[in-house]
Amino acid sequence: MPTEPPHDQSFHIERHGEVAVVVPSPRVEEMQETLIEQAAKMVVNALKGDPPAGIVVDLSQVRYFGSVFVSFLLRCHMQAKKQGSEIVLAGASDRIRELLRLTSLDTLWAQYETRNEAIEALGGSD
Repeated sequence: MPTEPPHDQSFHIERHGEVAVVVPSPRVEEMQETLIEQAAKMVVNALKGDPPAGIVVDLSQVRYFGSVFVSFLLRCHMQAKKQGSEIVLAGASDRIRELLRLTSLDTLWAQYETRNEAIEALGGSD
């Protein structure tokens, strides 16, 4: 399973069949807005280059995030919809689940306890 890490290692992408798994590092919580925007552009561009059938955002290493990361998720969501793909979330902490609920974003993305459950739900392979 090839990994395509951006130069700053804030995100990496794994492929599981037709499903892409985007894995943000815990560092996204402390990154400056300009750096996370650059990293988000790199991830979105990588997904444009080889469109997956589904995208899992694995949040298991992230305890909390702010509006800049929410913007990243929405950007990925828009790109996925243009390509006919679906985005789901996996491994979100209670704190992240609460943030998503309060912003009603929990209605936008299905959430799974584990990455493997999410990949399976999208029809990917481990």
